[in-house]
Amino acid sequence: MRPHGPVVRTVRHDPADRPLLVIWEATRACALSCVHCRAEAQPRRDPRELDTEEATELMRQVASFGRPSPIFVITGGDCFEREDLDELVRRGRGLGLAVAVSPSGTAKLDRAALVRLQEAGVTAMSLSLDGATAQVHDGFRRVPGTFDRTVQAWATARELGMKVQVNSTMSSRTVHELPDLAALVREYGAMTWSAFMLVPMGRGVDLGALSAQQCEDVMNYLYDLGPHVPVKTTEGHHFRRVALQRAVLEERGADHVEVMGLGELYAELTERTAVFGWGDAVRARRPPVNVNAGYGFVFVSHVGTVHPSGFLPVSAGDVREQPLPEIYRSSELFTGLRDTSLLTGRCGTCEFARVCGGSRSRAYATSGDPHASDPLCAYEPGSFPYAEDVAALLAS
Repeated sequence: MRPHGPVVRTVRHDPADRPLLVIWEATRACALSCVHCRAEAQPRRDPRELDTEEATELMRQVASFGRPSPIFVITGGDCFEREDLDELVRRGRGLGLAVAVSPSGTAKLDRAALVRLQEAGVTAMSLSLDGATAQVHDGFRRVPGTFDRTVQAWATARELGMKVQVNSTMSSRTVHELPDLAALVREYGAMTWSAFMLVPMGRGVDLGALSAQQCEDVMNYLYDLGPHVPVKTTEGHHFRRVALQRAVLEERGADHVEVMGLGELYAELTERTAVFGWGDAVRARRPPVNVNAGYGFVFVSHVGTVHPSGFLPVSAGDVREQPLPEIYRSSELFTGLRDTSLLTGRCGTCEFARVCGGSRSRAYATSGDPHASDPLCAYEPGSFPYAEDVAALLAS
């Protein structure tokens, strides 16, 4: 088999020693009332939140992981509800951290606020867009005007030279927006477009998750978009498995629709995208990164508790009581999640477990066991016909 470039990227440093991303939920306050909200955001700030000095100490702990420092992302709720946001960014930059923000599409997300953040040291931000029209997106966010504010902030951030990641939730009520969202991302430009595979928690419990077959269709459709849009997934770890399988099938000249068992949703999304006439590839496909909950990724809540993911609400400690590096490196919860031998069910017997591992957050949300199978994965272990080719890619 002819050697490929990296189909799945591996973090250069040991993800068990130092995370790639530290996400801090600065507050749960937010003016929106989104139907999928993990945090079940509230209109007012919680008095138990980390204050300015405690947040600065958290950033010192993040910096103490060593170089290269983890990327520090300030999110919420809506991080713009923190009056000290600009000051926190300045302090984080002073500690040598790359600081990004993830605000909500509220009236506070205006040009003046973005200019202040840029002056404080922010070079990247993420924005959520779950529909390609105001009707769909505002219905999802439950506040009129959210779509227009988000798109304007996106354009402003790009004008200012900031990197922008666009996040879109995949659910039964938004999945058909994918082609039009892809067209928007291609038109406006983005560092990455992240498709969030819904985890049923918070307000998202009854939102309408995709079926495993629909998820397989979406993963393969996103792979197809790779040469045209810088796509990635969140809580869709089996996208890495799909990338490996598709690389093998391309080398073999095999029909991916037949081999992967793709269905009606894949056909619909592909057909609707074909009318755009995008033609030849305009970029190299972005290989997904091999990180997972507790393995390259850590979440700190507004009150300082430490979790493998914002979607896995089991605490491994508290930064007010124990340094973050100590919790990340040695807590039983984190070390257990990094041990793929503890996986059970289909994930436990899957040949792709080392580079996929499934969503530990979704496994916990649906079964109460963070080591159980990811119910949104349709793959039956051992069923892919080119096992030797896969083994060669995994070995590389």
